[in-house]
Amino acid sequence: MMRILLLTHSFNSLAQRLYLELAARGHELSVEFDINDATTMEAVSLFAPDLVLAPYLKRAIPDAVWRATPCLIVHPGPPGDRGPSALDWAILRGEPQWGVTVLQATAELDGGPVWASASFPMRPASKSSLYRNEVTEAAVGAVLETLERFQRGDRPASNPSDGGWRPLVRHADRRIDWARDNSATVVGKIRSADGHPGVEDTLFERTFRLFDAWDEPRLTGLPGQVIARRFGAICRATRGGAVWIGQLQPVLESGASFKRPAVLALGEAAQALPVSEPAADALGASRGYPDILYEEDGPVGYLHFEFYNGAMSTAQCERLRQAYTEACRRPTRVIVLMGGRDFWSNGLHLHCIEAAASPADESWRNINAMDDLARDILESDRHLTVAALQGNAGAGGVFLALAADTVHARRGIVLNPHYRNMGNLYGSEYWTYLLPRRVGSERASAVLQHRLPLDVDSARALGLLDAAAGPSRPEFLEHVRSVARELADPAQFQSRLAAKRARRADDEARKPLAQYRAEELGRMRLNFYGFDPSYHVARHRFVHRTPQAWTPLYLARHRTKWGQVHFSGPILRQTA
Repeated sequence: MMRILLLTHSFNSLAQRLYLELAARGHELSVEFDINDATTMEAVSLFAPDLVLAPYLKRAIPDAVWRATPCLIVHPGPPGDRGPSALDWAILRGEPQWGVTVLQATAELDGGPVWASASFPMRPASKSSLYRNEVTEAAVGAVLETLERFQRGDRPASNPSDGGWRPLVRHADRRIDWARDNSATVVGKIRSADGHPGVEDTLFERTFRLFDAWDEPRLTGLPGQVIARRFGAICRATRGGAVWIGQLQPVLESGASFKRPAVLALGEAAQALPVSEPAADALGASRGYPDILYEEDGPVGYLHFEFYNGAMSTAQCERLRQAYTEACRRPTRVIVLMGGRDFWSNGLHLHCIEAAASPADESWRNINAMDDLARDILESDRHLTVAALQGNAGAGGVFLALAADTVHARRGIVLNPHYRNMGNLYGSEYWTYLLPRRVGSERASAVLQHRLPLDVDSARALGLLDAAAGPSRPEFLEHVRSVARELADPAQFQSRLAAKRARRADDEARKPLAQYRAEELGRMRLNFYGFDPSYHVARHRFVHRTPQAWTPLYLARHRTKWGQVHFSGPILRQTA
């Protein structure tokens, strides 16, 4: 086993996944954010790693580091691709195939010898979605292959072919020509910049960056004209069609701005737009802009909620609750809560909260809307419920999933079942009832104090999850369908439902849900309205993407001198 320092710009989804994969294989790990050369060199000196692994960097590793310690770079492009906008260019140019390369750092950026690579077919999706899925899976495979070869004493597999340096994509490279570009072109440009930095454009004589684009198959209008709104999104006509734009970020001279739902960002200008209703009722497909979708397969109802980045605003919670209520009225026996492809849920919508006139008041409304939804799921007494986590989940989203009768997750996703990283937020969603019920009081406390991510197998061993399948999405979806069909079997359904009702009645008699909620919200009120501003400071830094000034000690183990509780595979253990 090796000592590996993860050097990264932030502890993003790829860094978290690699951390979990390497920890499960027994490697000794520590993390350092790449803040400046001196900090990086100090981290290497303190930890004395066998190698440095860089899954996500925005600048070169200092010469003094890579010359003394092997440094492996995870580049989101095939061998020979070079430059900081690899995936952006791949989407813009319509590449049918792409890949990930693990190469050794040298004086030439992205030009070092290649240790391993993996390829994948490009899916019509946003840069963020491709990064969380195809890029991450390819990176895990390439990194594990590299480490095996490194430990055997092998040399790099090859020198990269020179595909040429591709510069940073400029805003001009993605500029939309609304009179000439068709919907597919517009969607491709916006998807190439999704996550960051967005596509700059003008709306109602104001400059914005555009994110979250989807083709609209029915509406048309004068190219460039904003022709409709639906929930938080706006619809803009293209040549021969239209696109939905879900998120906007105002461009301000001060630079202090952040993305938010498009209707919220436009304010009064959006209120004058005609409302385009979904093609069916609250349970039907929202054509064009995916949001809440319900479908049935015999006795099973599947409720999908594709919320951007897994964030759930007050309005989204209320609409999802309405859809869930209507699903409960259907003559089905099982309801499967599917979440979205990339995220099941990440809890509170921090961007909407930050944009509110009173973030404290909006935080309070948002958490109550989350609790209302969780309570409805918990109190469902005519259906069995399944939470099917096909994408990542964090904070309140994890505990919302626990409100379902059974919880299943796709191997390869990452769970962050804690609130503390958001300014020591206490949390609600009935976690004080749901978590101890699943894992016991002692482990419940450890889960909440633990700040590192969990992989699916570890979460299952703890009792957070009932089962796992995958890692491929088709495998997982077939598993979920099989589970739902088995739960809906008439021969067993009534006895299972009776057992569920009996347990809920017994738990309610011991301590009512209303009491759990009141106690949790009493602590949350202090987070929102109390003297300690930690939550508001942490939220502001998160939403505004404030650069890291230091690496938290729970990640930078080389900077700690005291013991800390952390997960190693499926077991909680104490380390010095």
